[in-house]
Amino acid sequence: MIKILLCSALAICSTAAVADDGRTADTLSVEVYYRQGAHRPDSAYMAGREQLDSLLSTLHALTADTSFRLDRFRVVSGASPEGSTSFNKALSKKRTLYVGNYLRAHLPASQSAALAEESLGVDWEGLRAKVKQSAMPYKEEVLRILEHTPEWIVRGGVVVDGRKRQLMNLHRGTCWRYMEREFFPGLRRSLVTVEYSSVPRPAEPEKTVETADSADVVCPVHDQAEDEPQDSTIVLTVQPLPLPPIHIAVKTNLLFDALLVPNAGLEFYLGKGFSVGANWMYAWWKTDRRHRYWRLYGGELDVRKYFGRPEGANPLSGHHVGLYGQIFTFDFETGGRGYIGGKPGCTLWEKMNYAAGVEYGYSLPVARRLNLDFAIGAGYWGGDYYEYEPVDNHYVWRQTKQRHWFGPTKAEVSLVWLIGRGNHNEKKGGKP
Repeated sequence: MIKILLCSALAICSTAAVADDGRTADTLSVEVYYRQGAHRPDSAYMAGREQLDSLLSTLHALTADTSFRLDRFRVVSGASPEGSTSFNKALSKKRTLYVGNYLRAHLPASQSAALAEESLGVDWEGLRAKVKQSAMPYKEEVLRILEHTPEWIVRGGVVVDGRKRQLMNLHRGTCWRYMEREFFPGLRRSLVTVEYSSVPRPAEPEKTVETADSADVVCPVHDQAEDEPQDSTIVLTVQPLPLPPIHIAVKTNLLFDALLVPNAGLEFYLGKGFSVGANWMYAWWKTDRRHRYWRLYGGELDVRKYFGRPEGANPLSGHHVGLYGQIFTFDFETGGRGYIGGKPGCTLWEKMNYAAGVEYGYSLPVARRLNLDFAIGAGYWGGDYYEYEPVDNHYVWRQTKQRHWFGPTKAEVSLVWLIGRGNHNEKKGGKP
């Protein structure tokens, strides 16, 4: 049956009714959820993009089958109560427009004309329903505010109180924090309702067989044997879903660049806020005549967790914390005493210095494909290092030391180039 096939391709709520003319009227509803402050569905968040694409495939299947007729569909979007009233009204409108424009762009004009759109601003009714069905603390007091307190209480032309303020202050914010955690994510959604009809096919006229010896006998003539099974399966052609986005960052630490240490790094987004990255630096400057050396090379691996992403930014944006490990060797001398990290004459892998620690940072969107990443890390730095002095065109070893340093071991102000399919910022200098 059509409903079974539809439900297997999409998380759908469905109802059905029989009209007077024999048509069966059905309703499908699909919910698309958003991150806080966002107006575009995200594949990495509650499969929002996949829900929208599956809905489109279902609509294509319905319109391609002549036994079904698309009557109308409706998009209603809402927002959670955080933020100002004007922001939430604009945000819910953006969500409705995005879903509506997406459907209009992929459906024939004759069907997209049946689209109705509505923006709720804050979905207070949805919040009331969730509270009513829950067992949250102080439930009756919350319901009393939701049902009997106006959104704004105005006296003498001045707003003196309101529904949101009373909810936030109720029991020192306990109720608000509970709803923020349990209910608010479910209010950041677009509900798409599709109404369609299955049109019954007209019955075929019966054929008669006449005989000369008797009265007319009416016999139904079948084109197919009664015991032969009939194929009633409706085949849906599901449109292929778009490829998922790929989030990769290419970066360079501007602090190292300022110190004449060329460097480059790559960072790969793994999903759910996690990423893994690698960096490499290499500088091998020397002037033997003046006994000046500026040598440094090595690399770093790090794992990060991103959170607090700005509105419209890509997943490699916002606050981040992480762990990192470094290996490196160096040779610094500016005309006086010099310092070598690692055993002289050996490679990085044979005798290196090393560091490990924890980091915190913030990646700021500055353009459609550019971020500026600030980070600082602290941990342990260990390994051997050697002190020497240039004497009579020779380098005289003075002493060997073992480094045991606890403190800052990382500083980063990196220019980040965002590459990959769908990897861009929607604001802060970049157009959506």
